[in-house]
Amino acid sequence: MEKRVLVLNGPNLNMLGTRQPEIYGRITLGEIETAMRDLAASLAPGVDLSFFQSNYEGALIDAIQQSMDEIDAVIINPGGLTHTSVALRDALAGIGKPVVEVHMSNIHAREPFRHHSYIAPIAIGQIAGFGSAGYVLALRYVIENVLA
Repeated sequence: MEKRVLVLNGPNLNMLGTRQPEIYGRITLGEIETAMRDLAASLAPGVDLSFFQSNYEGALIDAIQQSMDEIDAVIINPGGLTHTSVALRDALAGIGKPVVEVHMSNIHAREPFRHHSYIAPIAIGQIAGFGSAGYVLALRYVIENVLA
């Protein structure tokens, strides 16, 4: 039986590669998606990845709700919505699927307003500070521990 993972990216992550490369590096979101597809193909060919990015909170919530019956787990980098969106948190909690939160930078070593995550309390884990490798680490964990 095929397993499905929804990979969500919030505001400004479409600008990866050009936006503040000193913090986020030069890798693009497309390159991250390719690395995740490659990992899934090598570790678990039956795992299907679905990617969605939006700068709009409501679009992310819609994507979560519309996919809830079709997915087995969520990997999310909520971007700035991490620190502000109760609605996004409630949507993730409401679908009853395992969630892994990813941040390319170490949000706990940055400005104080970035230290709090509304997503962390409902996530099975948070990966922060490892750049684009955080996505691959999250997927590896999901494949080996959640979908197994």
